[in-house]
Amino acid sequence: MADEKNRSGLDAVAEGPEPTGSEDGGASAQLGEAPLEDHPSVTALQERFGGAVRHAEAAPGGQHVVFVDPERNAEILGWLKDDPAQRYDLLVDVTAVDYGGGRPLQVVYQLWSIPHRRALRVKCELPLSDLEIESVAPLWKAADWLEREVYDMFGIEFTGHP
Repeated sequence: MADEKNRSGLDAVAEGPEPTGSEDGGASAQLGEAPLEDHPSVTALQERFGGAVRHAEAAPGGQHVVFVDPERNAEILGWLKDDPAQRYDLLVDVTAVDYGGGRPLQVVYQLWSIPHRRALRVKCELPLSDLEIESVAPLWKAADWLEREVYDMFGIEFTGHP
């Protein structure tokens, strides 16, 4: 009986995330989202790294998400940490998402810039045949245990991990 009540809630897991701002009739704008161009880090990433920034989106609640080339994750994240105009000095979380159905796994980095008081989520999509990405533990010590947890739960290898 409980499964019948929750069936529609589980459909989203099977379908994966929906792009924001498309079919919601403007509902995302009501959540206080800023246009992507208004986030200085999104614009700077696109200018500096070009095609390595695969796409960007604004998630509900005003969170900005940037999808980057997994081959360049450490380079891009290092720049976000060290560049004075960015200074994402706090790695809040590293996790992964598996939407199933043979779709790529997503490695997710949640960042916070203390001096600039802004958040940024960076995602890298990994094909199921190549679950390997460079470690960011040399950049943030907090990544050490977070990457171990992602490895244990998803089998993603972090090259260069201590």
